[in-house]
Parts: sequence; structure tokens; C-alpha cells
Amino acid sequence: MSHSIILPRLMEIGDGALQKLPDMMRALGCHRPIIITDKTMVTLGQAAKVESLLQQKEIQSTVFDDTIPEPTDASISAGVNAISTGNYDCLIALGGGSVIDSAKAMAVLAGSGGEMRDFRFPRIVSETALPLVAIPTTAGTGSEVTRFTIITDAENDEKMLCVGPSFMPTAALVDAELTHTLPTRMTADTGIDALTHAIESYVSRKGNAFSDYHAREAMRLIAPNLRRACQDGSDIQARADMMLGATLAGIAFSNASVALVHGMSRPIGALFHVPHGLSNAMLLPSVTAFSLPAAPERYADCAKAMGVADPQDDTDFACQKLLDELHALNRDLDVPTPEGFGIDRTAFFTNMDTMAKQAMASGSPANNPRLPSHEEMVDIYSQLWQ
Repeated sequence: MSHSIILPRLMEIGDGALQKLPDMMRALGCHRPIIITDKTMVTLGQAAKVESLLQQKEIQSTVFDDTIPEPTDASISAGVNAISTGNYDCLIALGGGSVIDSAKAMAVLAGSGGEMRDFRFPRIVSETALPLVAIPTTAGTGSEVTRFTIITDAENDEKMLCVGPSFMPTAALVDAELTHTLPTRMTADTGIDALTHAIESYVSRKGNAFSDYHAREAMRLIAPNLRRACQDGSDIQARADMMLGATLAGIAFSNASVALVHGMSRPIGALFHVPHGLSNAMLLPSVTAFSLPAAPERYADCAKAMGVADPQDDTDFACQKLLDELHALNRDLDVPTPEGFGIDRTAFFTNMDTMAKQAMASGSPANNPRLPSHEEMVDIYSQLWQ
């Protein structure tokens, strides 16, 4: 059986990759970019650094910094309006997953028109999009190499999954130096997000030899370095390994799809404004325990790739080590329960039925090795409170 593999047209990976941006612009034939970012990147001087880098090569750019952490259709429209006012021939996304997801959506709407809800899954989007250069500043989402974006429909607080080749960035610059000042909490949340991408793509029903290879290598890089990067943000090698691991995990899940963790995570984020990586972390141990009986050998492989199980361990022992490690990781990285995050118990339990419906509608649970019922998803949500 063959599989369609989609990747950016150009990629530059490694410390100092950002310096190649002007060369990449020329290779793409782009001369008038708009930089899509957020106010944090402006405050930290990262946006100005990119502007200066381009200006040195006589490439003039403009900054749009009104993206938000959980992008909505309204925030995307604001960006599209800004793009329409200038003679821009491409977008440069500078920031974390929310910024890159926002830029992907803006590139499609600026290129093809319409509204965000027109492009929601199960539609596979292949319309014209403006060229997009993605520059991640976190080691987590892998959005720079994926054909997905997640945008919240502000009318009903539902996170819309949008899928298709139109959302794949044209080019990606992956420079670990941009993560050296990332705060511990964000390092932890985005790192667990990347680990979740690798695990879910490896057990996904849509997995294949290509995605499996990248998922295993991502787990090998992320698992031993996540705690290191959180404990010592100046650990340059740990940062570099995390950055490469996150990109490999993005390649894996973009070509295999995520599964139940992500399906159930999105409604928590949309309704209670929990950062995406953090809601994934809340769910990962419980969903893994639920799913494990349907694919024990695959989960045992994950434990061995992560280095928490020995190659000679039998399947059951390796799987138990994986569960133990996921719980320990959440403890070590101070991942809160929904209650610890500050979510109201009554609101959480009242919305569990809605969250389960939205999770199922996203399509991601259908990729899980063990297919959940509505009731089983509600039960998993209730376990998080315990």
C-alpha cells in the first residue's frame, strides 16, 4: 500500500538556520513579506531581528502582531484584512504553534477567500494559499511541517480541525537558538505536546513506515531531553535535541494523523482555555491506559524508543513502564489536573457530554487503536478530575 507524503518545499534545520531566511526568500521568488507574530515576539525583539535580517538584503517587511494564543475565526479575519491592505507576496510566521496555525489559516483565506468554517474537516483543503515560511520558536507543535491548523469557532467555542495540503508551509526554518529563552512552563507543555504527537502517530491506524520511522526517532530525542531542558534552560544540546525531535514528531503525525488524546484535548482548550500542550499532558496517561489493550506491541515499542524500557523487556512489562513514565513525567513537570488548573468542577462535568461530542466530530478518535464510544470518552474526562 502506498502513502501520500507531504512536506515543506524547503527546510533549513539547525542552530543559526534563521540567518538563511533571506536566501530562502529569494529561492521562493518572494520579495514583500508580512511577518505574522505575536506581541511576545515583538517585546523580546525577535520580530525586529527578522525585520533587520531581511532589510540587510533589501527586503522590506511589515509586522502583524495581533495573533492570539488560541486563534479564533475573528483573529484570523483581522490578519487577512491586514494582508489585503498591502502588496504582500508571502507570509513569514514567527512564533509558537498558535502563531503558525494562524498564519496557515490567513495564507489560505488571503489566497482563496471564504470563511474559516468553510474549510473545516472532513473537507480536505487544496485551494490556493499565499506562500508561507514558518519559523517556530518553541519545540513542541511541529506546526512548521504539518498539513493541519486548529482554529476556534467563536460562536460555539468549538476548535475546528482544518486539514489539507494548502495548510502545509511552503518552507520551514527550524533554529533551536530561538528556544533558548523559553520559560520552563512553556518548555514543558510544548515538549509533552511533541511527545504526544510522536506516540499518537506511532499507534495511529493511519500510521505507515515513513511516519513510524520519524515517530520513533522523535521519541528517542524527546524523552531523555524534556526534563533536562526544563531543569536547565541553558542546556543547549537538550534544546537542540528537543527542537529536532518536535519537528520529526510533526512530520510523523502530519503523515499519519493524531488520535484520541488530541481529539479529547481540543474541547478542553476551547471551553476552558487550557494551553494545548497542557491539556494533552492531562489526558496522555489516561488515554494511553485506555488504548493500550488494542495495540500493546506498539506501545511497548514506544517505551523502548523512549528509553524507559529495555529492548529485552516483554510487551506487558514495557507497557507498564510506559504508563509509569507518563505519570512520572506529569508529576516531574508539574502538570496540573483540571481542578489544579482552576477549572470549575460543575462547569467541567456539565460540559463533558459536549466535549465528547466535539471530540468525536473532530475525526481524531477514529484513528485511535481502540475506538472509543461516547460514554467511554465521558468516563476518561471524569477520570481527569480524580
